[in-house]
Amino acid sequence: MRIAAMLCALLVSAPAGAETIPMTPSPSILHDLAPTGTLRAAINLGNPVLARSGADGPAGVSVDLARALAQTLGVPVAFVTFPGAGAVSGSAGSGTWDICFLAIDPQRAEGIAFTAPYVLIAGSYLVPAASPIRTLKAVDRDGVRVSVGRGSAYDLFLTRALRHATLVRAPTSAEAVTAFARDGLDVAAGVHQPLAAYAAAHPEVRLLPGHFMEIPQAMGLPVGRDAGAAFLAGFLAQAKADGFIARSLEANGQDSGLAAP
Repeated sequence: MRIAAMLCALLVSAPAGAETIPMTPSPSILHDLAPTGTLRAAINLGNPVLARSGADGPAGVSVDLARALAQTLGVPVAFVTFPGAGAVSGSAGSGTWDICFLAIDPQRAEGIAFTAPYVLIAGSYLVPAASPIRTLKAVDRDGVRVSVGRGSAYDLFLTRALRHATLVRAPTSAEAVTAFARDGLDVAAGVHQPLAAYAAAHPEVRLLPGHFMEIPQAMGLPVGRDAGAAFLAGFLAQAKADGFIARSLEANGQDSGLAAP
């Protein structure tokens, strides 16, 4: 009922200047966003800020957005879950999903058309408590091994940004932290919130001060679906303007301040 109420507010009380979403989507929009008659939403369970597994299926702000979009389109929704972001982006041309929730990245944009961000998340570094590494800059040195989730936004970013440190890729972001602890790696890179929670529970590690990147999370769909992309952009613009994103984050136990302006 909460999602239905938020959706109603989204559709009938958008602020002046917000893009207007048609109440009856055109056939071309439906063809682009729900070609099978069901909106198939790819959900990355590797980022707990956006989604998590639950007894009744996935939950989180990305799940709430997918449900609201399906209601707007007048179609059912089906969730296609993935253990990490790399698996989502890697399946962009497979035809298994219609929309996704991923961090914007130039490499991913070759196959995915992104909206503006709806959530902004920081990328942080975790190091052993006794590590001589004290600053973000000190990470990029010869011999430093940085654990990352393969295909994650920070993997793609650090692949371009680091010149001396070596990336050690694990299948998912959660497994990257496991590998960091198990294999005695020098640094773990990832989303700030789960790394902070890990550090709070493990006194043998600490977070480096500051953030090495801002991770803009957006909705997306396969490139070439222009009518659907335009509709999706308008849908998200209205959801942000109405406060839908902030309310959903709060309802799912996350910081509402993560909502993109």
